[in-house]
Amino acid sequence: MTFDWHYALSLLSNPDFWHATLTVVELSVLVWVFAIILGFVLALAKQSQYKALSVSSGLYIWFFRSLPLLVLLVFIYNLPQIFPSTSQVLASPFFAGFVAMLLSEAAYIAEIHRGGLNAVAKGQIEAGKALGMQYAGIQRLIVIPQALRIALPSLGNEYVTIVKLTSLVSVISLTEILLVGQRLYTQNFLVMETMLAVAFYYVLIVTLFGWLMQFLEKRMDVTRKKSGLFTDNDPLLANIPVPAISKRKEILADQQGKYALQAINIHKSYAEHEVLKGIHLNVKWGEVISIIGPSGSGKTTFIRTLNGLESLNQGIVNVLGQPFLQDQQLTTASQAYKDQIVHVGMVFQSFNLFPHKTILENVMLAPQYHRLDTKMANKVTALAMLEKVGMKQHAKKYPHQLSGGQQQRVAIARALAMQPAVILFDEPTSALDPELVNEVLKVIEELAQEGLTMIIVTHEMNFAFKVSDRVMFMENGIVVADDTPEVLLQGDYPRLHQFIQK
Repeated sequence: MTFDWHYALSLLSNPDFWHATLTVVELSVLVWVFAIILGFVLALAKQSQYKALSVSSGLYIWFFRSLPLLVLLVFIYNLPQIFPSTSQVLASPFFAGFVAMLLSEAAYIAEIHRGGLNAVAKGQIEAGKALGMQYAGIQRLIVIPQALRIALPSLGNEYVTIVKLTSLVSVISLTEILLVGQRLYTQNFLVMETMLAVAFYYVLIVTLFGWLMQFLEKRMDVTRKKSGLFTDNDPLLANIPVPAISKRKEILADQQGKYALQAINIHKSYAEHEVLKGIHLNVKWGEVISIIGPSGSGKTTFIRTLNGLESLNQGIVNVLGQPFLQDQQLTTASQAYKDQIVHVGMVFQSFNLFPHKTILENVMLAPQYHRLDTKMANKVTALAMLEKVGMKQHAKKYPHQLSGGQQQRVAIARALAMQPAVILFDEPTSALDPELVNEVLKVIEELAQEGLTMIIVTHEMNFAFKVSDRVMFMENGIVVADDTPEVLLQGDYPRLHQFIQK
């Protein structure tokens, strides 16, 4: 038996095959796109804190991953026999195939998305919360873009699987590539020649899509992008003034409360371990307070309770003289918290810049989200804050193109762009190389001289006693000492002096 090459090659121009190829492309793309959307909803639901959503999503994923697609195809196509009203849609093999494949693939893609979502660092979400962004905004602007980039190779691979699975839709008489081939070789018995043509059309679809995915991956990979230094070519952005932080002055003028921030009887426990044992702190306008103490003393936990990143077991936090957080009565879901969180800035130990956005976009994100001003005005403010920390020249770069010290200065600018009443610093230099520490401390010292209200958790003793109006020494979840640097250094605080010497 000889192989009929002439016949095999003639099938490459067969109109039935090309029409079937177009059908496969339409079906596979529709299933892939809608499964990505539905899969994201399922993945988010499975990670939800609401048990009903989490359990429902888990059951969906379990059931449709367990059910063979062939069985689902036959069931969906014959569903009008039980529910005649569905015949208007499901009587079409194309739409019946689309529905069956969508239900099945969404379960698989949901798990791909869940992997992508879990790969996004928790600090990214916390940075969004600290900027006053709500759940939907954090997902849309921070998490989903990063999760999609992470999941893209797996999603591309799943599309290839979908293309091959379209061959199963032939069981409900959809005229796709395999069914066209079957009809031909039953007429002429040239099985090998026909199946070679079938293979060609599938390989063609997958190859073209593979090239498209490579292009998308390169476009979404920020590590491949090269950004130059920022210049003032735009006359609207040239010679931007470096303003002082005006929000504090406005608040002082309005006399909104005696204190910028108050923490009253703060308690925090993890299971049976009590981390904070009744902390009190009153922060005056323009005051700089440094919190020091040995590791495990509760410093970071305390500062995170002040902006809701850690929930309170007991206690009250007031901002601008108004209720902000109160154990179970005022939580991060309350309107009081949502209204006031924009007045509390935060700079993290590990920077938590958004890697998929440029430096300028990082600083602009929160003002744009909260619609503080027009886009141009927010851009001018962002550049001014970058200028303040000496980073305006790097506005077009991405975080990975900066040193640790530069990234931390950008994080400070991002907090400043919201013009908060008070800024919290959680060990802002502990993640830096020793030679980069000074450039960050210098920026913080300049802000202190400007009169910005700040609470700083730090291990830099010389810095803390130099720039602070007050120093608070914590140990074992309690405040051991809280006074001016001069009083603490000269007073009778043996444990504090021992800690400083070490």
